[in-house]
Amino acid sequence: MRELSGKKRIKGIALCILLICVFTVLFSKEYYAEKEVTEKTGRVLFISSYSYGWNTVQLQIEGIKDGLGENIVIDYEFMDTKRVNDEISSRQFYEGIRYRLSKVEPYDVIITGDDAAFNFALDYREELFKDVPIVFEGVNNVELAMEMSEDSLITGVIEKLSFEKNIDFALSMFPEARKVVAILDDSLTGQAERKSYYENAQMYPSMSFTEINTSELTSDELVKAFSDIEENTILIYIVMTEDASGKQYTTKQSVSLISEYASVPAFQMVSGGVGLGILGGNMVSMELSGKLAAEMATDIINGKNPADISVVTESPNIYSVDEDVMRKFNIDLSLIPEGAEVINHNASLMDEHKEVIVPFMIILSLLIVIVIIMIVYNIRKRKMTNELKKAKNYLQYASSHDSLTGLKNRACFDEELPQILERKEPCSVIMIDIDNFKGINDGFGHNIGDEALRQIGGRLMRIDFDEFVPYRFAGDEFIAIVKSVDKESVEECVKKCIGIFEHPYRLNGEFYEIHGSIGVAVYEEGDTVLNLIGHADDAMYKIKTSGKNAYGFYERY
Repeated sequence: MRELSGKKRIKGIALCILLICVFTVLFSKEYYAEKEVTEKTGRVLFISSYSYGWNTVQLQIEGIKDGLGENIVIDYEFMDTKRVNDEISSRQFYEGIRYRLSKVEPYDVIITGDDAAFNFALDYREELFKDVPIVFEGVNNVELAMEMSEDSLITGVIEKLSFEKNIDFALSMFPEARKVVAILDDSLTGQAERKSYYENAQMYPSMSFTEINTSELTSDELVKAFSDIEENTILIYIVMTEDASGKQYTTKQSVSLISEYASVPAFQMVSGGVGLGILGGNMVSMELSGKLAAEMATDIINGKNPADISVVTESPNIYSVDEDVMRKFNIDLSLIPEGAEVINHNASLMDEHKEVIVPFMIILSLLIVIVIIMIVYNIRKRKMTNELKKAKNYLQYASSHDSLTGLKNRACFDEELPQILERKEPCSVIMIDIDNFKGINDGFGHNIGDEALRQIGGRLMRIDFDEFVPYRFAGDEFIAIVKSVDKESVEECVKKCIGIFEHPYRLNGEFYEIHGSIGVAVYEEGDTVLNLIGHADDAMYKIKTSGKNAYGFYERY
């Protein structure tokens, strides 16, 4: 009897495994069949600011290839501005790409890599890329990127070098350091990051901030400058493409020169130098940046409206560290951040014996799965259902909410207001614009500006008023719907909105006065969505021009 019972159990387990295999095959077929149906063919042009020989460009291209759909063709154009950046070179590139564009099929999406390519696409958009969506990546000029992303055909991925994270990372290794020295040049990237570098100096009042401008020094002078760096210095390599004699440097050449002559390790903020002699740091992942941009391009080709694809404002940064460099300078390896990408890592027991350990673990795992599969099947099924539900809810939430403030986003507003008007429900629109917000960004940095927007959004979210719904509209503008046309009731709500500016905001440990101008449009029969938004905007700008920090209703004539 026991023998028969054992045979039945074995047959049951074998049947379960067979069913799982069949299910997997069927699921895979359905998945790939669906993919074939939903994915469309398309053409993408990638314009790089630099040349293919620049290692960050190679990383960008790897990411782009990884993020594009299988049926999408990609072509490449290279401006090579790090090697030659003058009017003649720019004109020759323009003439060349114009000719090539006249000979090939039109492109569905343009991806631009770094600032020069983005600026080129904007300058010649009407002539070369009219009505073609543009996806930017690796752009340092955040203001321009955010301004242009208001165009319904432009979106992309912003690049932000985190000086703060890299300096803090360096201080964890060298707490006695009192100097920060940046290595940069006069290229577009160097000019953009120089400003950001010195803006961060105010966060470290006990430290001096200086630079080595490679565009102003000869090769011999660079060797001396690197050799003279003192031991209590945090050295940050930002960009080095040239010296004063006009010599051009690749990343490998510049990193080799720095690591050979500097007596301190160099930290880096853009991927590409780790493994060549740089210690590492919090870096912009050019591969991930390219992949995100390619995924956006794929979504556009597959039918998604570019206006519905939000700009990735959280720069795709990762920690990357070279263990060999840390060992060279006797730095404690435990200081490597958790989850960091580690180069030249010492092999572990698993690495050394994986040929034996991996097969053994696979067999052991299969045995465990076979034993418990019947017990956990229902539990896993319920868990999978719950996870799918959570994922669906999260995606729905993310598509309708602003990632910075947590408020509903403009896409949600553009969907909900027409529905309210279609149902003929009474409503008013409140437009809120932050006064002098550009001054906050320019004076204190975009991190402070973002924190101000987060806190303003939080205060709007906490306003206690029936049928009041706030949204993040664009930039430093917020908009709200209140379901009432009673002027007294609406005015009571508006007073609560202006009230969020009564108390100062605590930003980075300091208190700041922030004010806003508010315009209100009360719905009247015949108004359209555009009417209401336009009236509220007119009322708000009237307040802006008459003193700010107040509210006003749109007066109909």
